[in-house]
Amino acid sequence: MSATLTPDVVVVGAGPAGLTAAARLAPRVSVLVLEREAVAGGVPRHCHHPGFGVRDLRRFLSGPAYARALAARAVAAGAEIRTEATVTGWEGDTSLTATTPQGLLRVTARAVLLATGARERPRPARLIPGDRPRGVYTTGHLQNLVHLEGGSPGRRAVIVGADPVSWSAALTLRSAGCRPVLLTTEHAKPSYAPLSLPLRVPVARNTRITRINGHDRVTSVDLTDLTTGTPRTIPCDTVILTADWTPDNELARTASLPLAPGSRSPQTDPALRTPRRGVFAAGNVLHPAATASVAAQDGTHAATQLMRWLTNDTKWPTPSLQLLPDPPIHWAFPTLIHPTTTPPPGNHLLLWPTTPIRHLTLRQDNHTLTEHTLRRPAVPGGVLRVPWRLLTGLNPEGGPVRVGSGSTG
Repeated sequence: MSATLTPDVVVVGAGPAGLTAAARLAPRVSVLVLEREAVAGGVPRHCHHPGFGVRDLRRFLSGPAYARALAARAVAAGAEIRTEATVTGWEGDTSLTATTPQGLLRVTARAVLLATGARERPRPARLIPGDRPRGVYTTGHLQNLVHLEGGSPGRRAVIVGADPVSWSAALTLRSAGCRPVLLTTEHAKPSYAPLSLPLRVPVARNTRITRINGHDRVTSVDLTDLTTGTPRTIPCDTVILTADWTPDNELARTASLPLAPGSRSPQTDPALRTPRRGVFAAGNVLHPAATASVAAQDGTHAATQLMRWLTNDTKWPTPSLQLLPDPPIHWAFPTLIHPTTTPPPGNHLLLWPTTPIRHLTLRQDNHTLTEHTLRRPAVPGGVLRVPWRLLTGLNPEGGPVRVGSGSTG
């Protein structure tokens, strides 16, 4: 069987960005949310530690409670959420096809919001040598195993990474009776390393995992110090691969949307418009991976801009400039700029540094637009938020704007 629906807006992805946008839009227009998982809520529904909802809901919630609250708000506002609905392709600028348990679904909307999120790279994408034993998980796989299936990952775990999700993995391991014996990171000054103190998990900095050992089950990992070249072996039966995010950009790629350098996210302007008329994007598909509150902030901003476009039916703009990252900045958001435009969500430019930085420089056509000293050094493993007002003095007829690290002298 097949069915056809014609909502005003179709949202692809029921995480914090998609659900927040749906809750804002539904009182004014018809909204359909498509989610491939069986339950709405996105990544937070796997994160049983508290700390969610403080900024957007003004409540201190666990991840699952936050996910339920977002879904309930969207439904109460009038949005329709269809789970187990996997979008498989496009049939027009704002028309999609999806597979559901009831059969094929065709959706023709006035606007599309891509809120498909991001995921951690699995072991094959990280090119880690060694055997292929059981006991190697990403954080998402670990949280599914522990919180949804009630399984046990093992007894001794090494966590690869040292950003917020790494500590979430450590908490999940502890709750399942598995001891995290080490966090290892290639960064010399990783983000959120102070969290090792209350959790009492040692952190091996400037260290790379070079091999996973074991045949039927993980028995140990080999590490190499990147400064001295000194190897060592850590006995363990579990390896958790955290962070190293990549956007879920399959729908953007099948629509032939241009992708941003570094992040490989769909390119958007500050109003979260892609170059394709009627198609917006929001959340961690654009900035892999910011916190849930930042993704929810995107959803609020996307809803405002979407309603403005639906109501006024204004001309779809053609961005005149690109914002491009220079090392050690891995990606920048947003990537398309209008010299006179609404600011992005939160009035911030988001950056992802790969090494510690203290200064930022923005240039256009070999001309320095702005030099900016950060209040405190930015370190890898977290999103750097800088004021949007730094983008001043742009030449609309000039070349790309480049953001990198530089000394203010």
